[in-house]
Parts: sequence; structure tokens; C-alpha cells
Amino acid sequence: MKTKIIVLISVFFISFSSLSQNACKAYYPFEEGTKFEITNYNKKGKKEGVVKYEVTDVNGNEATIKTVIFDGKGKEITTSNYKVMCEGNKVSIDFKSLINPDMLKQYKDMDMDITGTNIELPNYLQVGQSLKDANMNMAINMGGITMNMKIDMLNRKVDKKESITTPAGTFDCFALSYDNEMKMGMKMKFKIKEWIAEGVGMVRNESYNKNGKLMGYSELTSFKK
Repeated sequence: MKTKIIVLISVFFISFSSLSQNACKAYYPFEEGTKFEITNYNKKGKKEGVVKYEVTDVNGNEATIKTVIFDGKGKEITTSNYKVMCEGNKVSIDFKSLINPDMLKQYKDMDMDITGTNIELPNYLQVGQSLKDANMNMAINMGGITMNMKIDMLNRKVDKKESITTPAGTFDCFALSYDNEMKMGMKMKFKIKEWIAEGVGMVRNESYNKNGKLMGYSELTSFKK
């Protein structure tokens, strides 16, 4: 279960990374009607779930992204929405996208206080470039008892450029890496490697434990405009 949660959260960190118009043009789908699909696998390559995304509305410099999550057998688990903003020479992704949507469903009837800093992606990436950290803090009131959850996305950087092939095609990508720290009672640390392509977004994502062993991965399996 821990691995499934980590893989799902890592997908939500930067799984949307392409833009196609206006000043924000590189790494987040900003065209209404765009649909894409990310499939999650465990470390042995067994399918564990699918997340389907759709840009349902673009209002000026703000886009609404709808997500529908399915388990490994194709059963729908939950849906959610979040915002992506075009701000000058970068894309700013709502920090609420860091929340596991299944958790939102589980605690939907409880009072939640959510704060954080948005995930930023510059229009123009360069190998060796450092990117800003991001985080999300959530306090859930459980009838007088407060449960706290914190997610930190640290040491973000651009490592290299390389070609990646998935079921959706072959893409020229920037390879990013960052550290994830999640604390909810206990602290978990893991390393994320991510490949993003201009005009497409996330192509592949890999999660590693603190010992450098692969925990799971996700791939772009469909992309349609």
C-alpha cells in the first residue's frame, strides 16, 4: 500500500507539464479538450492503476484539469479538479494537486485546512538548472483530533536531455529529478526521476527509495488534442 501511495503522489507532482499557446508554451497542456493518460506500474512492471486527465476549461491564463483515477482492474476510484495558471514566463500548478484524490474522497466530510506553495515550471529549461521547491500542508479535523500531513518537493533540478519511448510514442525530453518527503505520523523519503517533453508533458516518472531501489514507475500511455 505504501508503494501505491508514493507512486500516485509522485505522478501528481509533475504529471502535467506542457503548454501550447500564449506566453506559457512549453510544459503544460493549456488547450481545452486535450486528453492524456498516465498508467502506473509497480517495480515489477505490473499495472496498478490509470489516471486520465482532461483540460475541461481554459479561462484567460487559467486552466482547469479534471482527473479520473482507476484501479488496476479498470474500476473508477474517484475524480477531482485543480487549476493551472500561466504567470509570465512560467506555469504555476496548484499545490492542491499534490493531494492524493482518494484521500480527499475519504475525508470529504471533515474540516480541512490546506496551505502550500505552487509547483513552478519555467517556459525555458536548461541542463543544470535548479527549480524552486514546492510543498503542501494539510490539517484534518477528525472530531477534536487533528491529523497533519506534509509533502515537500525538494532539490528540483534539470539533469539532462534524452529520448524516451512509451506506448504513446517517442519523445525528446528533459530529465528532471527531485526529493520527495512525506510526513503523516511517520516520515517517508524517496527520489523521483521525471522526463517531460515540450508540447506533451510528463512522459515517464520513476520512484526510488532511500537506498536507490526502484519502487514503481508511471508512463504516458495516451495523448490526444
